[in-house]
Amino acid sequence: MTAAADFQPETDAPETAGADENQTPAVDDDAATATDVTADADAAAPEESEPADDAPAGDAAETEQPSDETPAEESAPADVEVVEVDVVEVVEDSEVVAVEVIEVAEVVEDGEVVAVEVVDVVVEAEPSADEPWGRVDEDGTVSVREADGWRVVGQYPDGSAEEALAYFERKYTDLASEVTLLEVRHRRGGASASDLRSTARTINGKLDGAAAVGDLASLVARVAALTETLAAESATEAVAAREAVDDAVKARTELVDKAEALAARDPRTVQWKQATAELNSLFDQWQSQQQNGPRLPKSTAQQLWKRFRDARATVDKHRRAFYAELDEAHKDVRDRKTRLVEKAEALAPKGEDGIPAYRELLDQWKTAGRAGKKVDDALWARFKAAGDALYGARIEREAADAEASREKIDLKRALLEEAKAVGDERDIAKARSILTGIQRRWDEIGRIFPRDTERSLDDELRRVENALRTREDADWKRNDPEQKARANDMTRQLTDAIQKLEDELEAAKKSGDKKAITNATDALEARRTWLKALGG
Repeated sequence: MTAAADFQPETDAPETAGADENQTPAVDDDAATATDVTADADAAAPEESEPADDAPAGDAAETEQPSDETPAEESAPADVEVVEVDVVEVVEDSEVVAVEVIEVAEVVEDGEVVAVEVVDVVVEAEPSADEPWGRVDEDGTVSVREADGWRVVGQYPDGSAEEALAYFERKYTDLASEVTLLEVRHRRGGASASDLRSTARTINGKLDGAAAVGDLASLVARVAALTETLAAESATEAVAAREAVDDAVKARTELVDKAEALAARDPRTVQWKQATAELNSLFDQWQSQQQNGPRLPKSTAQQLWKRFRDARATVDKHRRAFYAELDEAHKDVRDRKTRLVEKAEALAPKGEDGIPAYRELLDQWKTAGRAGKKVDDALWARFKAAGDALYGARIEREAADAEASREKIDLKRALLEEAKAVGDERDIAKARSILTGIQRRWDEIGRIFPRDTERSLDDELRRVENALRTREDADWKRNDPEQKARANDMTRQLTDAIQKLEDELEAAKKSGDKKAITNATDALEARRTWLKALGG
């Protein structure tokens, strides 16, 4: 015999009492409607679900301007939903020897079924008592045997006694299935002990005065034993929950302290891009802890959120003030650079002659300051274009000059070939005459372009001039009458001194005075060296 029971899905929410278990089943036309003595028609009201975390949450922090609106919820985690529960009685010799509970559950993630779990649990039935658990009176009244006697559970007036007992035995089987399923959920784990205790209380309420035929006392005992176990586990869970809440309070307090440290910094020393990213990271951590962590006490959560929100508001205020001041400074620089650009563009008609004025504007540009990257780039592009036009005019003029200078360059190189004869001419006066003629023709050729080529050619001619000037200076020194007179007088004096020293040396040799010989020899050698230098 198989009886389908409607049970609540296995989730972390508290179990709610189903209304289907107390409804009167449909029977054939020949069977009468059973009326339960107990208040089966009153379905147990579902318990209220736990409210969301009391701490308010801000919206996702933006890079430039975080706000305090409620953050968007994250995607729902995977859930397990029981879609079908079958209870099968194993009957031998007309007696139920075991109850098989088959539970089919769907694993749902983001609204889609990603897996299906099937759990099959077999619970052996208690041996049947010598006496039956139920009886039916002649008027269709059905009673169940309990420890203190028989208790009326309902009536089944229009059917046979077997049909009446079968109906109320099915009711018992449904209750036994709920107890078994609760035990299975406890063994499997996953649900909290407090949720299972809530379900146990609901089942215990159904067992109290249940309109069913069977060993209700054993079901009550099983639920009581499980409730006692769950009570101990609930205490452990409560301790762990308190520790989790304490850890969560500590973690959120650390986030608040970091946010307040950011708010306390001097706005003039803050790198706002980095500070905004850091504050956004703190806000993301706050949201993650709020959505995934344990619920905090309302007063604590509100107090921490107020501090965090105030710190964010302070940072945002400082950031706005900083950028407002920066925008004002950028505006002044932008106006100044715009005027420089307009002046530079006005130089275009002057062409190359406008370059000195452009350079002055460029010096002013370098000291004008910054107006923001985009504005600076745009203004600099205009300013540079104006300068390129001026320097472009110079380049065009120099290109034309260079083209016109090709013949001049060849003429000057030819003159340099002629200038080599200046160094070969031994007659200095004639060499000077040759060089003077070359220099006159050099000047008549005029300027050439590019300037580097002109400087190179001028340097080569200047080397010829310097070499000739050196020769002229040396010749002048040799032929200067005054210098000659001074040189002759010096030569005469040295000649007399040498003659005298030679006599002294001869006398010293005759006398054998070694010291006198040495002194006379040294002095004589010195005078002879001087005389040789003068050309004597």
